[in-house]
Amino acid sequence: MKRLIAVILSVWVLIGTTAAQQTETEKYFDGCYIKKTMQNALDWQLHHPSHKLWDWTNGAFYAGVFAAYETLESENIYKAIYAMGESTKWKPGPRLHHADDHAICQTYIDMYRVAGEKKMIQPFIETMDEFMVTPYQTAEIRKITWWWCDALFMAPPALVKLGVTLDDNKYLELNDKLFKECYDLLYDKEEDLYARDIRYKWDEPGIETTKEANGKKIFWSRGNGWVMGGLVRVLKELPENWPTRDFYLQNFKEMAAKVVELQQADGLWRASLLDPDSYPGGEGSGSGFFTYALAWGVNNGILDKDEYLPAVEKAWVGLSSLIQPDGRVGWVQPIGADPRKNFSAESWEVYGTGAFLLAGSEIIKLER
Repeated sequence: MKRLIAVILSVWVLIGTTAAQQTETEKYFDGCYIKKTMQNALDWQLHHPSHKLWDWTNGAFYAGVFAAYETLESENIYKAIYAMGESTKWKPGPRLHHADDHAICQTYIDMYRVAGEKKMIQPFIETMDEFMVTPYQTAEIRKITWWWCDALFMAPPALVKLGVTLDDNKYLELNDKLFKECYDLLYDKEEDLYARDIRYKWDEPGIETTKEANGKKIFWSRGNGWVMGGLVRVLKELPENWPTRDFYLQNFKEMAAKVVELQQADGLWRASLLDPDSYPGGEGSGSGFFTYALAWGVNNGILDKDEYLPAVEKAWVGLSSLIQPDGRVGWVQPIGADPRKNFSAESWEVYGTGAFLLAGSEIIKLER
């Protein structure tokens, strides 16, 4: 009898523990929790600015800030974005052909669509007019205009947004050309991932490449996160009948399938995708962009809900665990061209916060 009672008690404890764990998990998907966490992360980051406002780092951050503005419907967030634009005079960065310096223009265009003030996009229009008539100077590593995979988040959404806003296909056509060049150079069709740049391609004649400790190719989490985030932001804009839309859609689906395979037990992704054992901590920025992209795919019926929703839910719970008590998004890898930089709970960067805000803006739309 005592043994039976003990078994019954054990079962009840197990049921109670499981229920408590489920309740704890569910809180991460409550709309109020998501909004509060996004607001706290945004507030912390706005009070801890970093880099020049037109810099690519802030291009990613303010993409997230605008997503937070749409999600939270806060006039104060709108004012913060407007103040940023006024400070930069709504100009891109100074490097004409460099995709990084065009990233901030995504937010300028988003703001123009709300406010209708031509000053918000005129400098970018003038920059692109010059861009299109000025030859790009190639080099051994920089063989094409967008020669590194991160560029596919920075410039393509800005170009496509501009073309759609102005109803001018020349910007979409330019994006198609430059995006496809980058794809042809860096996309690994065996792994369905992008090399960071030509130095990480094993089959490139005359280029010495390094390997991970396990002998696998180096595929950087954040670099591929940039690409998936960029694909989302291009697909959101492209007309349904645009001739090359299926190319972007196929690339997105291939990468999504691979990325889910590489998700770790804690829901996050490691700084190096194919050698997680060498990078035991979940990395905030790459994981943030993957969460954003996968959630968007589910929300828009592009990714099968039954197959991908569990990965999205696990990713958001993992990502939420990186939020520090003061609101900062921790565990963000510092600036660099590959995974080999240490980071910790204290490590933050504005693009990590941007990725988190973008993720939150899609997670809150999930129909679970």
